[in-house]
Amino acid sequence: METLILDRHIDLVEKCRTGSSKAQYELYRLYSRSMFSVAMRILNDTGDAEDVLQESFIDAFDKLESFRSESTFGGWLKRIVINNSINYLRARRVKFEDIDNHPEVDIEDETVDEEELELRVSEVRAAIQKLADGYRTVLTLYLLEGYDHEEIAEILNISESTSRTQYIRAKKRLLEILKK
Repeated sequence: METLILDRHIDLVEKCRTGSSKAQYELYRLYSRSMFSVAMRILNDTGDAEDVLQESFIDAFDKLESFRSESTFGGWLKRIVINNSINYLRARRVKFEDIDNHPEVDIEDETVDEEELELRVSEVRAAIQKLADGYRTVLTLYLLEGYDHEEIAEILNISESTSRTQYIRAKKRLLEILKK
């Protein structure tokens, strides 16, 4: 049984496939703000996020023939933005700590009180921006973008245990920042 994905902007996508710059502009207008937010949450730098946003739209329009409507255009574009953001971080040589190199870390130590994280949104956003790139990236992908640790590991080319460790450490560091 084939799953049907309803995409309310499929008509614009089809017009883009025929070369309509007006349709490209309209898709950019519809998605640029949310995609900028995705890039910003990962990169934590306005200039870098703007660069990744532009590069992602160029990539999307260049590769539009590979969009098969198996997801919405927005979901497909978001994946491009996330991948480009992560590639940008890799180019900056963001270091993800591998759990295998730190056997003293107990992955099961998730004693962080989740209720403590329910602070005002602006405080949390500001605190997330203060996290190291590796921590912020995993935390963003897991909490805000909804990826699981297996998917994060694949995206970042790290082990699943490293993703979990980065997430645990990011939560702990986030709480430290918020308590100050």
